[in-house]
Amino acid sequence: MAQFFQIHPVNPQPRLIRRAVEILLGGGVIVYPTDSSYALGCQLGEKSAMERIRRIRQLDDKHNFTLVCRDLSEITTYAKIDNQAFRLLKSLTPGPYTFIHQATKQVPRRLLHPKRKAIGIRVPDNEICRALLGELDQPILSSTLIMPEDEHPLTDPYEMRELLDKHVDLVIDGDFCGLEPTTVIDMTAEPPEIMRQGKGDATPLN
Repeated sequence: MAQFFQIHPVNPQPRLIRRAVEILLGGGVIVYPTDSSYALGCQLGEKSAMERIRRIRQLDDKHNFTLVCRDLSEITTYAKIDNQAFRLLKSLTPGPYTFIHQATKQVPRRLLHPKRKAIGIRVPDNEICRALLGELDQPILSSTLIMPEDEHPLTDPYEMRELLDKHVDLVIDGDFCGLEPTTVIDMTAEPPEIMRQGKGDATPLN
């Protein structure tokens, strides 16, 4: 059975954050809130946990996971960023954006887009997510919590608990956090291109 933590969306309880991170470090899969929707997450490098997420969402091997980072300095460990890209990221993070970047060698090969050697990276503006990342001290490997054949992400933590009780290790109830997808920006293009318009304002790119 999955554990169920009710964590305050503005002032996350440190004790519960520590327990959630212990679950991640133990190879677990968690459901957690971001600034666009709820997501499934696991520790980077945990292949079995990643496969569990694939099974929950019924994804094939071509699906691209996202690295959720706590700040810009962490992004530069996993993505190749020049000065122009850094300025754009600085203006848009934290926020509901996913940036597609050329990956560094710190990213496991199985996570990369097979042809472009690229990875999706984001820095959510959500206090629970920020607290998890700060305690974990590394990115969370993440995928939006959309069930097979659904169009939109799940929004009710109690429904998530009911549906995923035997499939994840923890559901975090952090109140409603949205159901719009992130705005996806391809930073490998010159100039950067909007691949998907979502919750994030793309005006700075125009």
